[in-house]
Amino acid sequence: MLRRMAERPRLVAPPSIVVVGDLMLDVSIAPREALRSGTDVPGAVRLRQGGSAASTARWVARLGARSSLICAVGRDAIGRALVQELRDEAVRVRAFRARDARTGRIGVIVAADGERSFVADRGAADALSAEWLDPAWFAAADAVHLPAYSLLGEPLGIAGRRAAELARAAGARISVDLASAGPLLAAGRAAAQDLIGAVAPDLLLATESEAAALTGGSTFHDLLEDLLELAPLLVIKRGARGASIIARSASGPQRFEVPARPVVAADTTGAGDAFDAGFLVAWLAAPDPASTATLHSAARTANRTARRQLTGVHRESATLVG
Repeated sequence: MLRRMAERPRLVAPPSIVVVGDLMLDVSIAPREALRSGTDVPGAVRLRQGGSAASTARWVARLGARSSLICAVGRDAIGRALVQELRDEAVRVRAFRARDARTGRIGVIVAADGERSFVADRGAADALSAEWLDPAWFAAADAVHLPAYSLLGEPLGIAGRRAAELARAAGARISVDLASAGPLLAAGRAAAQDLIGAVAPDLLLATESEAAALTGGSTFHDLLEDLLELAPLLVIKRGARGASIIARSASGPQRFEVPARPVVAADTTGAGDAFDAGFLVAWLAAPDPASTATLHSAARTANRTARRQLTGVHRESATLVG
């Protein structure tokens, strides 16, 4: 694959991963029967830590790697509780306290099949400023991970792109997860591709639907050709079917599939973030990150980590969960 990947020295200590982006409150609503206009139905309403970046950072720490989260929250009790919850799980949190915005909230409506719809009130999550970032926070990083949310809007998008510059200057790898097609493509497909291309990630992670939305490819082959122009290593998350790994090489794209064990999940929230953490930790800890064996192993670890999220292993702490 890339020479810089193959030449990176073997890590003795656990990898250090810096995640930049959102720490928010999830308000999860799971009705036990179909919603009916003008009346109520039984179900479960839970409060828990959310935010794609924060959930990835949490799982990085759970897997034994050194995890840091750079984020913004409001000057409110919810923000303080969310930060403390992550610190209790060994995540080093560097949280900018926004003066004029409350901690972000996400309404998560969970369907009977576990799929979700979201209503985002991002609030302070988008207040992270590039001027607040300290280059020293990136100096020892092996990788910096950016959900696509962290590249959008202002000032957060500017901060996310600055974080990528600081990562590159420090010799860290950069990973990007497309996260959600709607916000990413709000300014059009060309603008989204330019945005990802400017960051030049070493690793791009996406679901099939996100990848298709970004590229507009009519076939899987078209989709891969376009994505490989944005990053030398692609991981396509395919749910119960596992993951597709595609690597750029001198002889052409190398692709292989890593299956996953099917699991019945009442709520799929956070599974993609857990997958990202599992892949990053295993990939960065390997002596040869470009080898097929490493990529197979990293994808298997990612699938197992997502399964742990789906099956409730490592339940959320009691701080915010009702």
